[in-house]
This record gives sequence, C-alpha cells and structure tokens, in this order.
Amino acid sequence: MEVMRNIDDILGGFDYKFPQGLIAQKPASPRDGSRVLVYEREGGAIFLDKFFNLPKYLPKNAVIVFNETKVIPARLILKKETGGKAVVIFIEREGDLLKVMSDRKLNVGLKLTLKDGVLFEVTDQRENFYLLRPSFLISKLGAVLNKYGITPIPPYIKNSPLSESELRQKYQTVFARTAGSIAAPTASLHFTKRLIEKIKRVGVDIKFVTLHVNLGTFATLKPEHLEKGRLHEEFYEIDAASARFLNAAKSKGRPIIAVGTTVARTLESAAAASPGKLTKLTGTTDLFVREGYEFKFADQLITNFHVPRSSLMMLVSALVSRKKLLELYGQAISKKFRLFSFGDGMYIK
Repeated sequence: MEVMRNIDDILGGFDYKFPQGLIAQKPASPRDGSRVLVYEREGGAIFLDKFFNLPKYLPKNAVIVFNETKVIPARLILKKETGGKAVVIFIEREGDLLKVMSDRKLNVGLKLTLKDGVLFEVTDQRENFYLLRPSFLISKLGAVLNKYGITPIPPYIKNSPLSESELRQKYQTVFARTAGSIAAPTASLHFTKRLIEKIKRVGVDIKFVTLHVNLGTFATLKPEHLEKGRLHEEFYEIDAASARFLNAAKSKGRPIIAVGTTVARTLESAAAASPGKLTKLTGTTDLFVREGYEFKFADQLITNFHVPRSSLMMLVSALVSRKKLLELYGQAISKKFRLFSFGDGMYIK
C-alpha cells in the first residue's frame, strides 16, 4: 500500500485538468498551421505563434534531429472459433511468431481467423502479451498488415473524422521511412516539406534517427517503473554517418534540438556511456528520463502536450522542472491550445 501511495503522489504531481474538447481529433491543415508555445529557459520569455514561424526562433547554428520511423497498420480484428472477435495489436516479431496485445483473454491453442483464409494460432502468453503463429510466411507480414490492418491511433482519439486511408497519411510524418512503429512520433507531425526547407534556409542542419514506438508510450506507469528507474523497451538506431555529424556538431557547441521524446530517448541512450558523444548506435532502450536527470546530448526539445501522469511529461520536466511545466501547460490550456497526438506543440529552448 505504501508503494502505491508513493506512486500516486508522484503521478499526482503531473496531473492537470483540461476541457475534453481540447483533445485534437485530427491534425491541423496544413500541418504547419498548428500552434506552438515557445519557452526560452534563459530569461523565461514565452511566445505563442504558428508552427510555420518556427525558424525565427531556432538558433542559427542548430541541428534538428527527427525520428524517421514509419507507423504500421498494426491493429487486426480477428474472429475466434466461438464466433466472437478479438482485437489485437502487433508489437514485434519473435522469430516466426507475432508478439501481440489483445483486448481480451486468449487461451493457448486457440485459432483465430482474419480473412481470406489467414489464420493465427495462440502459442504462448507472457504477462500482457501473446505469441501467435501465422498461417503465412513471416516475410509476408508487412503485406498482410497493409492489406488488413488498421492504424492504431491512441485511445483518447475517440471521434476522429478521418478514414483509414486518411489516417495512414495523416498519422504519419512527411519523412517516415523505416516501418516499425505502432504510434507516430507526434512532435514531427507539425512539419511539412516546405517548413523543413525553410528551416534549412536559415542555416539549421537536419539529421534523422530511428526509434520504433511501441504501446509502452501509452502504458500506465507502474510502481516497478519508478522503483527500477526503467521504462518499456524500444528499439533505436542511428546510422554511423549521422552519428559522426552529430558528434562533431556537439563538440563545436552547436545546439542539438530533439524533435519529440522519442528522439530525446534515442540520443540520450546512445550517449549514456560517454556524455556528449553518441557511441551506442543501435539497440533497445528502457531509459526513464525524469526531473533531476542531466541531459548528455540533447540541448533543446520540440514536443507536444502530453496526457497527464505520463512518462512523457516526466521527460519534459527534466528540462524545465515539474512546476514550470505545469505553468506552461496551464497557459496553453487557457489559450485553447489543442492537446495530445494531433494537437499543438511546444518548443523548449
């Protein structure tokens, strides 16, 4: 009970109230027409602007880092032998098996039908996950998901007017390249190709990393996360050429701007063994960044307004403090900023 009281106290410190109508159900159109709150830590100035004006706030010698992961249509609606249905979300491959989460209990040995004779057999259960053996070659998984899968938008987007075909385009960054995420790196959804070109024209360089977002992004924080100081695992990768460029930029004192908490976790994980230098360029990360953490590589952050009591809010608080973060959220809400995945953004410089 004491542990639960402690976690409730900690998470309660990241709680805030907001009108439900501020939860964005679709992105701004155009994307860079969304709003941004700019907070300058040195001096404390706050600016409210449109995202397409972001370049005027960027340091001229900065480097922006994006996550080029691509969202896959990972949700499948399957039919049980009894006639009922189960909705599963594909998490990752384990050899020739699919690791999934389900909206209901699945017994080992159960056979599930998709369509057109596509079958899955439940082979194992591990905590909240199930392993499924597909009736097709695992190399065909991408094609199966693209044909039958549904884009797994977050649970708080309940009334989106977007069709599945629209979601596949709009819940995706304009530079998405490497398939593997079941959630978008949402801070990047504000960027259009024209905005990226505008950023380049003011002398800011752009580099890409990959982190595949999984359901842990939306998972409720548990006592063990706080006790161990570790989160869910996510795969990341930085190519060697990008790492060399970023390391050289960092050594020259150029500001490194992480676009999104996924990029921040990637850079910090890669620099964990050698602050100021990216050395571990690929692997899984369970890094838990929260207030008191000293950033080893990222200097600034572009992010969205996150759900209350989340690890994402905790990461941002490491840059600005919990108290200041709640003040910024309060100001954004008072100005009717749109919240969460399709909502408006914040730039902490």
